[in-house]
Amino acid sequence: MEKSIAVLTSGGDAPGMNAAIRAVVRVGLAEGFFTTVYGVMRGLEGLINDDFVPLTLRSVSNIIQRGGTIIRTARSEAFMTPEGRQKAADNLVKRGVTGLVGIGGDGTFHGLVELGKIWSGQIIGVPGTIDNDLYGSDLTIGFETAVNTALDAIDRLRDTADSHDRFFLVEVMGRWAGYLALQVAIAGGAEHVILPEFDSGVEEIARSLEAGRAQGKQSGIVIVSERGKEGAVYEIAQALEKSGHCKYRVTVLGHIQRGGSPCSRDRVLATKLGAYSIKALRDGMTGVMAGEMSGKLVCVPLEETWTRKKDKPLDDFLIQILPALAR
Repeated sequence: MEKSIAVLTSGGDAPGMNAAIRAVVRVGLAEGFFTTVYGVMRGLEGLINDDFVPLTLRSVSNIIQRGGTIIRTARSEAFMTPEGRQKAADNLVKRGVTGLVGIGGDGTFHGLVELGKIWSGQIIGVPGTIDNDLYGSDLTIGFETAVNTALDAIDRLRDTADSHDRFFLVEVMGRWAGYLALQVAIAGGAEHVILPEFDSGVEEIARSLEAGRAQGKQSGIVIVSERGKEGAVYEIAQALEKSGHCKYRVTVLGHIQRGGSPCSRDRVLATKLGAYSIKALRDGMTGVMAGEMSGKLVCVPLEETWTRKKDKPLDDFLIQILPALAR
């Protein structure tokens, strides 16, 4: 009996998604267990619009090094409605799809869980997000590359900060998770980091920066996690200026962190998890995310990816030593 599966990417793009797509297609077709692998164009929206394209061994050639996603991605308001999800389910049935691999973050997984309530096929999630905020995988696809991309920008900004004796506040992505901000702050030699997990005292930071200026430090970098709120970094800059005697320049790195060629670790991780999603389908699993924890490939229920806290939280030791490193 012929078996068809589909793969989609949804939500924000992340470097390494193409590597995961490549693994899903090639491993899925390798032994003839699945006869057809469809790519769903533009994520959950593509499910509703019946925008399926067959993916072959050759159609995923030469994509492992590319950023973005060859099957595109989008956010779908229509999928948030029962009518939209029913249309998506009907299209999967019409196409004869028995298994669906969804690459994305918690928004994608919320949608897949709802789809699983009305569609009888198997659903496997693959963690593709630079935020690294999903339980069930120590690292998510795209995180390492996003750190390196942000770090490159920080290094360049520090040259300008030193040249002009300026202090910069640099906002990085991460929504309500500070993994990206903390890694960038430590690797970039930042003077401070403001994380959504902690109520950072602006006055305390201002005093610390002023103390550094009194000791001859005329420039510096403060990393600010976006905190899921647009414009928060400007509010922090204003608060710091009121508490101290220094004007802060603000740089928002924004979507530059999501693009670019994936680093080697993201390519390998994406390949492993894409391939492992096929194994999960062959083993009859559904409603789970394929991840890697402590060096072992695992599958965890999709609901747990956003309801449980990661086994490896923010590194308290790095947070503790940052003040000493920034002197």
